[in-house]
Amino acid sequence: MARVNGPLMSMDASGSLGGTIVFSKWKGRPYVRQLVRPANPRSGGQVSMRASLKFLAPEWTQNNSAFKASWEALADSLVVSPFNAYMKENLKRNADFLAPSRDAEFPGVDTPSAIDVFTATAGVRSITIAINDAADFDTNWGFFIFRSTTTGFTPGFTNLVAMLKANSSSPVSWVDHNLTPDTYYYDAKPFTQDSSIGTLKGEINAEVV
Repeated sequence: MARVNGPLMSMDASGSLGGTIVFSKWKGRPYVRQLVRPANPRSGGQVSMRASLKFLAPEWTQNNSAFKASWEALADSLVVSPFNAYMKENLKRNADFLAPSRDAEFPGVDTPSAIDVFTATAGVRSITIAINDAADFDTNWGFFIFRSTTTGFTPGFTNLVAMLKANSSSPVSWVDHNLTPDTYYYDAKPFTQDSSIGTLKGEINAEVV
């Protein structure tokens, strides 16, 4: 039901009406749109975009002022905040199967460190992935984690299930939850803060029973 501060079509209406239309505001401007529900909220694309969102949003808070300032020109051209420009551009790059960048220039000149640790351990309806680069490297920003139920799969946008922040001092872990009994195959690539992507580590697997 739409919540209003006046008549139904007031300028302050917000919420959904009859499960068909939505009233809201964007940058202080009211709008009405059709209510759309994803046909499959766990499709490959949906999972991939959520993985990117989960990685990118916290990283913005750790950006220094120089990184944040680099997004101001794009933000001005889009009439959005620097944070929104950073998210919009990096999510678009994710959809194009490109690495994100902390800087708006996307220089792509760094050389990612090779992945050293990469293991998959099965649990109850879950698999825990542990990953890290070599202990004497500190170049990577994070890792792409890909998953399939078929061996020999080709990693891409639709099978990207997680983006994990690198930690040079110890392996980082991620738990793949709510899995049905099957054998799951994983592969991974490192990426740097300037959008450079490294090579695939090589397929590993674990069986959920």
